[in-house]
Amino acid sequence: MQIRTIPLWALMAIMLLSSYTIDKGTGGNKTFSLTVKVNSLRNSKGSVLFALYNNKESFRDEKFRKSYRLTKGSISIDSSMVIFDNLPAGKYVISILHDEDSNSKITKGIFLPKEGIGFSNYQSIGLANRPTFKNASFDLQSNLTINIKIIYL
Repeated sequence: MQIRTIPLWALMAIMLLSSYTIDKGTGGNKTFSLTVKVNSLRNSKGSVLFALYNNKESFRDEKFRKSYRLTKGSISIDSSMVIFDNLPAGKYVISILHDEDSNSKITKGIFLPKEGIGFSNYQSIGLANRPTFKNASFDLQSNLTINIKIIYL
């Protein structure tokens, strides 16, 4: 009688172990890469800050402290590019600052930024066209490349 139960138990153990995968912090979900490019920078001074946001509560953070991920890109001629790796699927917004004075924050005049800024899904910015998470967000469901227009006000 024991001879029959041992092979059945061994078979079940093999089936369970063969379907087991190790979770590496992604909850077992597939992750993607996001490439972000910006062109037409007005000069090669400083660097470009690329802030990635994944919820509306943290978006529009002028000091970039609430961003999901933040990275700095170097400038080559008039462009910069970064790659965000290992991103879970979801809604994201990209905010870009051409940080000409390298102080890692938006330098303003009286009201408006003196440095170039940009947001995903925005070609222009104004009082009637201020970036919101809803309008600037995009769905990441696969590897993606986004080009952001830099805006100097």
